[in-house]
This record gives sequence, structure tokens and C-alpha cells, in this order.
Amino acid sequence: MSKIRKLKRNRKLKRNLGSVYERCDSFFVRYYTRVDGRAKQVSHFLCKRDAKHRATDDDSVLALRDRFMLEKVNANGSSTPRVEGHTDDIRTFWTSVYLPFITEWKKPSTLAGYRQIWNAHLHDHFMGKTFSEYKPHMGTAFLTTLARGMTRSSISHVRALMSGLFEHAVASGVIDINPIHSVKLLVKPKASKPTGFYSLEEAEDIVSALVEKVELQAVMTLSCFLGLRPGEIQGLQWGDVDHAAIHIRRSVWRGIVGTPKTVESVRDLPLIDAVRIPLMLWHERCGKPSEGFVFATQSGGPVELRDWVQKRIKPVLQAEGIAWRGLYAGRRGAITNIIDLTGGNIEAGRELAGHRDSVITQRFYKKVTGVNLKAGMDAISSRLLKA
Repeated sequence: MSKIRKLKRNRKLKRNLGSVYERCDSFFVRYYTRVDGRAKQVSHFLCKRDAKHRATDDDSVLALRDRFMLEKVNANGSSTPRVEGHTDDIRTFWTSVYLPFITEWKKPSTLAGYRQIWNAHLHDHFMGKTFSEYKPHMGTAFLTTLARGMTRSSISHVRALMSGLFEHAVASGVIDINPIHSVKLLVKPKASKPTGFYSLEEAEDIVSALVEKVELQAVMTLSCFLGLRPGEIQGLQWGDVDHAAIHIRRSVWRGIVGTPKTVESVRDLPLIDAVRIPLMLWHERCGKPSEGFVFATQSGGPVELRDWVQKRIKPVLQAEGIAWRGLYAGRRGAITNIIDLTGGNIEAGRELAGHRDSVITQRFYKKVTGVNLKAGMDAISSRLLKA
């Protein structure tokens, strides 16, 4: 065995945190141990996949991994040697370790959300607290108090940042186990307000109302018929558009040009006439450029769609008596409509949205319209009449 390979194995053995993987509808933890003086990778069964344990990154599955690794594998000593310079104080660790880490690896929009949660909730909560003294009951009391005035979605964002912070502390050798995995809510949080969407008919009304502004029509057709995120619309360049398809290759957030949200978000979408026509008209008005942003400022940079919405789109729709539910309502509507019009095909919606898996599409984007229910009842009625 080469020296490099030996070094890698020894590092894994020293850390011995365990990694979770799924096989045959069951979850296992994989870790390194010593057999006959040599590092060997072994696995241990954790649990079967069920309603509570659904994915390798579920808190319930990670808690089982942490408990097994702490009690069975690392019972004779710490599996994660303390890293020099990493403080036990939670707020200092955030400033000196975790914030620089997420600044480098997270997208600007995600980082802004994390900063907002930290400043609004976690900065004061973690004052004077250390990782070694922080227990699950402390997180339970904190999130339970927040839950009395926040929605379930908001609470989940706060908990996710807490868990990410502590998970990084585990990986850095500051602590051995993430206590946030065992945190529970003792009250029922407020239900989140239903997110809005546009039906196909409403989307057509919006496009018709913007008939005198072809660039605004193009924006809304990209949202309502192709399901593009606002950042993807802002990041669209003329080189990404051809006669047959639109190629999503970048996204823009507050003027910062970056990659799309996920790997799956890099996608090619068939270009239908309802989108192609306003884009072609806008292309002609722009002088038929071959490059540059489709929706550009005078300096050539991407426009800020929030300004277009507030100053140009909403006033026109309000004058026509059309309700404005936001650009994301167009995206939800596009995904819902393609699923309904393909007989409930979730995969069609997933591909349009650029989601990693159809669970996200089904849970957060497919809206109840009654179309599939009516089709099903019509089928039952037809069958009964034949009988």
C-alpha cells in the first residue's frame, strides 16, 4: 500500500465519525476500525427506511449514527482529536470558523439568509454558551419558545443552521456528538401560509395585460410557462437561447452572477411558441445581439427584477384588476400545470423545475387544483356506466 493511501486511511481512522449510506431500503453507518493492526472499513445496520427515517441526512438517522459511534465505537476515548485553535465558545466559533467556511462554500443568497437568522435569533441565544455544556434540552426550550410566534418553516430554518453549526464543530473535533439531532418541539408551531400560484388562465391574462411591453411579457412567460427562478431569468444571456430550447447556465442574485442553485438546475428546456414569440420580438428591439444578458441595464449588467416588478409589472396588473402573487407564483404554476396536463406526471414537473428529486417537487411546488381528482372521478363514473 502506498504511503499516501496509508495516510488517508489513518486520517479516517483517527476521525472515525462514521458516514451514513442507504442500501436495500435500510440505513447503515460506515466507519474505519483496526483489524490485525490494519485499518479496515466496516459497516453497521442502523434502521429500516420508514416514515420517520427517510433519508441519509435526516436528523433521526444521524442521531442513531452518533449514538452508535459514541457508545460502541468510540467508547474508550474521543474519536475526534481536538483541533488546535478551535474554541469551545459557540459565538467565537461562529465568527472565526463557521462563518468563513460558509462564506467560501455557500451561495450569496444562502449566506445572507444564514446571517439574518444568526443576527435575529442565534447571536443572543448562544451568548456565554459553550459546545461542551450545550445539551438537547437547551435547544428544545429555545426552539419551543420561538415556535409560539413563528411558522414551522421558519423554525426549520433556524434549526437547520443550528445543526449545521454543531455538525461543523463535530467535524472540527470540538465536540463528539451533535445535540441538535435530539432537539424536539414541545408545542405546535403556527402553520405556514399557503404559497400562491397562477393557473394557466391567470398566466395568460397576465401576459395579455402586458401586451405593450414585450420585455415584461418575456419575463412573465419564462416564469409562468417554463418555471424559471427569478435569478435564472436575470442570468439568461442571448447565447443561451436558440430556436428549439433555452439553456439554463447561470443565476444572478442582487447583481452577483453565479451558477444555478443546484447541479440539477443546469438544464435545457424546450422553447414553446408562447415564450419564443415575445423573446424574438424583444431580441429584434434590442438590435438582434448575439451575446450579453437578455434583460440588461444600460451598462450591460443584468437587471434587478425586483425593480421591474415594483415599478413596471405590478402597476399594469393592478390597473387591470389582476392579483399579483409574485414571480415564484409563476414558477409554481408552471410546475403544477405541466403535472396536471400530463396526467399527474411528477417527473415532468421535476425536470421542468430542475429539482434533485421529485419529493421536493411534490411537497413544495405541486398545488392542488382538482384536475387529477376530476379526471379520476370521471374515469370511475365511466366505468360504472359501462358496468
